[in-house]
Amino acid sequence: MAVAEVFEGIKHSILADIYGFEGFRPGQEQVVDCLLAGNHALAVMPTWAGKSLCFQVPALVLGGLTVVVSPLVALMQDQVAALKLAGVAAETINSSRDRADNVASWRNVVAGRAPILYLAPERLMTERMLEALAKLPVRLIAIDEAHCISQWGPSFRPEYEDLTRLMNLFPGVPIAALTATADEVTRQDIAAKLFGREAQIFVTGFDRPNIKLSVAAKRDWRRQMTAFLDERRGESGIVYCLSRRKTDETAAYLRELGFDALSYHAGMEKWERERNQNAFMNRDSVVMVATIAFGMGIDKPDIRFVLHADLPGSVEAYYQEIGRAGRDGESAEALMIYGLDDIRMRRAFIEEEDGGEDRRRREHQRLGSLIGYCETPSCRRRTLLAYFGEDSGNCGNCDMCLDPADISDGTDEARGVLSVVRATGQRFGAGHVVDVLRGAISEKVTRAGHDRLAEFATGAGRKSEEWRSIIRQLVAAGFLYLDVAEFGGLKLTERGWALLKGLETFQYRRDVVDRPASRSRKKTPLVSTQTLTDAEATLLRRLKDLRANIARSRRVPAYVVFTDKALMDMARKSPCTSEEFAEVHGVGAAKLKGLAEPFLAVINERL
Repeated sequence: MAVAEVFEGIKHSILADIYGFEGFRPGQEQVVDCLLAGNHALAVMPTWAGKSLCFQVPALVLGGLTVVVSPLVALMQDQVAALKLAGVAAETINSSRDRADNVASWRNVVAGRAPILYLAPERLMTERMLEALAKLPVRLIAIDEAHCISQWGPSFRPEYEDLTRLMNLFPGVPIAALTATADEVTRQDIAAKLFGREAQIFVTGFDRPNIKLSVAAKRDWRRQMTAFLDERRGESGIVYCLSRRKTDETAAYLRELGFDALSYHAGMEKWERERNQNAFMNRDSVVMVATIAFGMGIDKPDIRFVLHADLPGSVEAYYQEIGRAGRDGESAEALMIYGLDDIRMRRAFIEEEDGGEDRRRREHQRLGSLIGYCETPSCRRRTLLAYFGEDSGNCGNCDMCLDPADISDGTDEARGVLSVVRATGQRFGAGHVVDVLRGAISEKVTRAGHDRLAEFATGAGRKSEEWRSIIRQLVAAGFLYLDVAEFGGLKLTERGWALLKGLETFQYRRDVVDRPASRSRKKTPLVSTQTLTDAEATLLRRLKDLRANIARSRRVPAYVVFTDKALMDMARKSPCTSEEFAEVHGVGAAKLKGLAEPFLAVINERL
């Protein structure tokens, strides 16, 4: 796609002068160019990839007004604060602010003094706001957390459904939809609803290689959790629990053990949730114990771990939740503890949903894929990425790579499963395949004539759950594809056909759910992207103290002032003058003018 030469120069000037960056991160520039060319874009990018820049740069290049749709007040306010510190007069209008403040923000927008306006979907899609925006030069619309549009996404919000009217309400205005979490079905659903499929889809990859992935069978979950957290005292992290009661009890238990632990769930008063979230964002070493109500839009860069004390609801939800760790690019860890009770509870939750039979069927299949991930005998990252359609080799940074499980040859069993899948037409789910394997006489089996197949009852010697576990592992290993869009039918992949032909073998884990706890695990050391000397490390601590004081005085999260990466670059380069300070990563013109003096004072004190 060719972008006008004038845009080329402007976008790079904005990147350097406002954000202090020398170049775009992988995947960003393609999205920027798409929007500058007037086209719609759906961007699926990892949480650390800089999605906001993909619409903020075009907003400043195009001029006029860019409307950003964001699901959370805290996220809007943090992004507006960060833009203002960078010298961009962004505004937000939301329910947490005084009416006078909202009116003042709107006047800035109408007067053309604020090029970016953040709104919640509920406020944007009121007739009054839409009529008012129609009178303004809207040049771009950006929808953050776009998976909320899709009922197949992990955080479906009906309020987002109304956003599907935007393309008709603002004809000719490019729309950017951005998310870190969307499988193929969800991507196509978003594109169809939001753009009528008239959009370019950019998928820059799902890998977060700095996050170590581990799964443990649940035995004594409190003991397992405590052992994990004891090795990480002094670090910030999140512990996810399934219920509100367990969340409160776990936070209290951790406080008794000396952790700075807080709780967060939808049953708490709003002021209490906000107080705890602010403490987590602005203090070091806080452990937030939370339900899934916590997390969307949390952009704290130094979260070192995410622990799931219960099984998440899907691979997408799991991916999104662990993605809150290690956003600074440094080493982080994700541990999931799960058991049979978790699986039963998740199945029950799905059955209780009001989304209709089709949605329940899909959610059961998504949960099955997550269980397959838990049971995989091979590299977890490879299994996780395969779910999103991304191929990779073994990562060397997961429990299966670092501490391989005891596995058995299951090639014959796998061929038995694949033969039944093939013989039954590659359109039935695991339950039917297991019935045919075990020789179960059911109405569905006899109606389809599958009791007359040569493969019928060839696996009668194994229990149903054993076959289900093998099937889940075959899905996880990429021999079978679970077609979520087609009612969860099992289909052979290229690898599956190769296995049937004798060109592949299959290794699997026996009794996965009840296997002993994994052997002792070593904590992954925190690996810095820039090694600091002792003197530089001392300076970094002083710079962090200064940053914390400035953040408190301005009532913004510390990372909004400067990221850890910027402070590390500052400590390493030790600039003594404004000119040298301008060369630090993340220092644009506004931060050079407004923040250089106190930081240079700290740096020069040691010289």
